[in-house]
Amino acid sequence: MDIITIITNVLRVTLEEGLMYALLAIGVYITYSILDFPDLSVDGTMPMGAIVTAVLIINGVNPWLSLLISFVLGMACGAITGLLHVKLNIRPLLCGIIVYTAMLSINLVILFKGNNGITVASFFKKPTIFNSGIANIFPGKWKIVILSLILVVICKIIMDFYLKTKSGLLLRATGDNERYVTMLAKDPGYTKILGLAIGNGFAALSGCVIAQQKGSADQQMGVGMVVLGLASVIIGLSIFKKVKFMKPTTMVILGSILYKAFLSIALQLELPTEYLKLLMAVLFTLALVFSEKLTGKKKRA
Repeated sequence: MDIITIITNVLRVTLEEGLMYALLAIGVYITYSILDFPDLSVDGTMPMGAIVTAVLIINGVNPWLSLLISFVLGMACGAITGLLHVKLNIRPLLCGIIVYTAMLSINLVILFKGNNGITVASFFKKPTIFNSGIANIFPGKWKIVILSLILVVICKIIMDFYLKTKSGLLLRATGDNERYVTMLAKDPGYTKILGLAIGNGFAALSGCVIAQQKGSADQQMGVGMVVLGLASVIIGLSIFKKVKFMKPTTMVILGSILYKAFLSIALQLELPTEYLKLLMAVLFTLALVFSEKLTGKKKRA
């Protein structure tokens, strides 16, 4: 295999995974960067989106409809995280841990009930958004990249539009100064719940898309997703911060692609797969250090 082919394959795989995980990064951007809320529940909602999608597709549900269902269920989980914090005054970190712990059981129940007790739901021969319908009009090797890009761009445009609305401005204001929102006679608690719901909705949507690309889903898909999402957000916002014409959502998407590029390069250098999670932790640490040096301020992860 010549060097051009290798580079092309690495680029294609990097774009595929980077774009699919960019949906997760957008969700983490809402909770971490906008709301300043360390939400660990995405480690549970992301695999939930994948598992629900697998069960739905196995039972004949339209794969495009599974995108919407996964997003809505992710929003419900995020809303629960918000309610625990707002209504029960539980600390943000603990709220995420509680919901994530609950999701471990909920995901397994969905998996067992919808997949005849098997821990891995496989649907390789079933129609997905990448092998049926509109997907057939795109080139074979690049159809996943093209469809993922279209989906990510649509989500980015919707988020950019939402953040300019009154509700979106309140969401941003809540993360910056809750007292100011209260002075406007608005409830910052409600805004937090909404923001967490949207963030987890994107996390579940990411799991849905990734599951359809892989043709399978299991509980372990959610391990390390918080680190991946945060690293993508920090890398994107740090590197592209001075690019004035670029919106934060675009920065986050590019951060996800860059993060996946680092991992792809490591695999091409024949790094053993058992070290990938360690590499993710190292990249996250470097991203934090780089971010702090660039801004001159320390951020809480």
